[in-house]
Amino acid sequence: MHDSTADALVVGAGPYGLSIAAHLSHLGLDARVIGTPMEFWDTGIPRASHLTSEPAASSLAAPIEGAAFTDRHPGWRTGRPIPVPTFAGYGRWFAGHLVPFAEDSQVLRIDPVRDRHDVLLSTGEVARARAVVVAVGMRPFAHVPPVLSALPAGLRTHSVAHRDLRCFADREVAVIGAGQSALETAVLLADAGARPLVIARAQRLAWRPLPVPSPSWTGRVLRGPRSALGRGYGTWVWSEHPDAARSLPAWLRNRLGRAVLAPAGAWWLRDRFDERVRLLPGREVVAAREAGGGAVLTTAGPAGDRAEHRVDHVIAATGFVPGLDRVPFLPPDARERIRAERGSPVLGPHFDASVPGLYFAGFMAAETFGPALRLVHGAGFAARRISAHIAARAAGAARPAEVPASPPPYAGSAPAG
Repeated sequence: MHDSTADALVVGAGPYGLSIAAHLSHLGLDARVIGTPMEFWDTGIPRASHLTSEPAASSLAAPIEGAAFTDRHPGWRTGRPIPVPTFAGYGRWFAGHLVPFAEDSQVLRIDPVRDRHDVLLSTGEVARARAVVVAVGMRPFAHVPPVLSALPAGLRTHSVAHRDLRCFADREVAVIGAGQSALETAVLLADAGARPLVIARAQRLAWRPLPVPSPSWTGRVLRGPRSALGRGYGTWVWSEHPDAARSLPAWLRNRLGRAVLAPAGAWWLRDRFDERVRLLPGREVVAAREAGGGAVLTTAGPAGDRAEHRVDHVIAATGFVPGLDRVPFLPPDARERIRAERGSPVLGPHFDASVPGLYFAGFMAAETFGPALRLVHGAGFAARRISAHIAARAAGAARPAEVPASPPPYAGSAPAG
């Protein structure tokens, strides 16, 4: 039972929520974390999936040494994809050792009240905190194109809705999209005995290259440094200095961010994307209807030609769209007080929203700080910034505390890598 007002309450116990909570606790703050550690990674992603990030860029952010993914798995080499269950297990280890106070409950409502926030929990408790950090991950923002809304819920799902794809064995399944999620879902469907059909607007699929160093010093300089987002000087800035993104005009930040994370498949998936998967490139779904217990999709090509495709189910691997209205525990009056653009809160340099004491981390911060905040790698930057600011507020400082020095950058990020 918590009768006092906590310094901070973190909503969500994924990589961002756990990282932020670990930093808050390390600073001696009274912090609560609401959520089951790594729940999304245990329930929202097929067990046979793999991370696209490299081992050195797949760590939760710890305020102490020895808690990185590569510390727990020292033999994991670059170029060896990390299975989702392995990463989820690492996250649960992190929670058990650095955030053992995570609470297995849910936040139902947040009401800002002057100098604190009242938070209604699924246990019936009304918790009170001077600061609230929203770190709910990506699942609430799963995007299903409106064109599929004509299909009943039983015939269309998002890719995050499936932990086990074996239920589609011997069935025709259309997968919409051309990114890693779509391509890996199609391969896993084929592995499960389904007959996948990938419908992609792109004329050609894109594949990320094997992350190996250039053989020559000249090649390394010309190609640029390696980072969590790939290779190149621009991607290195996005990855290691997301604070720079905030200073850019919104239109430029969005355009560059989309280019950095353009739809593409991981290099290790390419050989598995074989004849078992049918591909319809350069086509867009323009209509959908139910027929005979299945779905009929109408696609259009660049020249306007149309074709119909009958399938048993449709999986939208069409990404995520931010929206404050998709955060179920924010009541309308609270949402109206949060300054927002394009569905995302406009954040200050410490991830602080326009409502005092309210912070957003992870996916909902990517509109402000760039694409690194969509990845696990961005958790360190967020945790340091947010915890420093909350600590300063808790101490009653007139000015925010200095942001702690960053740890060494992504391994291999220097041009000589």
